[in-house]
Amino acid sequence: MKNTVVWAAMLCLISAVSWGAMFPVANHAFQHIDPFYFTLFRYGFVTIILVVWLFWKEGQEAFRFEGKGRLLWFFGTMAFAVYNLLIFWGQDLLGDPGTMIASIMESLMPMISIVIAWLFIRQRPHAFTMFCVVLGFVGASLVVTKGDFGAFFSASNAIIPSLLVFIAVVGWVVYTMGGTRFSNDGWSALRYSTLSCLLGTATAAVVVIGVTLTGYVSFPTVETLTITSPHLAFMVIFPGVIALVGWNYGVSVITPLNGLLFLNFVPVTTLVIQIVQGVSVTAYDYIGTVFIILSLLLNNLFLRLQQKKRETKEDFRGRLQETEA
Repeated sequence: MKNTVVWAAMLCLISAVSWGAMFPVANHAFQHIDPFYFTLFRYGFVTIILVVWLFWKEGQEAFRFEGKGRLLWFFGTMAFAVYNLLIFWGQDLLGDPGTMIASIMESLMPMISIVIAWLFIRQRPHAFTMFCVVLGFVGASLVVTKGDFGAFFSASNAIIPSLLVFIAVVGWVVYTMGGTRFSNDGWSALRYSTLSCLLGTATAAVVVIGVTLTGYVSFPTVETLTITSPHLAFMVIFPGVIALVGWNYGVSVITPLNGLLFLNFVPVTTLVIQIVQGVSVTAYDYIGTVFIILSLLLNNLFLRLQQKKRETKEDFRGRLQETEA
């Protein structure tokens, strides 16, 4: 059991670090290839790997939709079309600052999920959790605007790409929340990941073909694919297959509460890589990152205390009932 927990924690760590490294790698690749075909090729290979893996591990029966085809398509589209296309498109439009902005937005996922649950499921969060949400968004705002809110909101070329990145992150949160429904029905993380990736990537392919027909992008040349092949290899193996399946498995073992802590490594990894690359990092990037990490840590600690109180009360009630009996 102990080895399983350690392995699950390692997978969550690898996933978070991979996501943090994903944006600097993509930023370098975008000097040669557009984000649309970069995303399509990336998840085209990921889909093939997952399909072979699922067939080998669970057999042909695992490919049955069991009446959940529309839901799978919806959640897959949220992840592999909305998230992957928009986050890299927005990052590319923002230029070098987009690398840190996309990473910070990624680390806001737990906070965004709290807001979504409040708005649509009517699951009202505690006041302290809302404080953490606000703290996290303040941190994200500092990174996005670099402290100059007036200049940011007057520059439409920054607002629209940042909005694309935000919508992308919301898409992944919706996908993650959908995974809970399928896991409750007995679906493995690999099965949900594979079938949703298959349908979502098909949607992304249609979008990319449509964008190509408009002339906005063109099919990359052999030279372009050769230059970006190392970037694609990294994106397929780590942020793609390992992070996608590894995160879902790791969280199922160590619980989402513990898994959220590893998301702190997303902006930290991006920040460290940018410093090593010699990219200009502002004080607002540092301060915003600290705010994000602090909000995640405080909320996680608060949730642990709340959980411990509930367990103590339940244990007390159980002993009281045994005494009365």
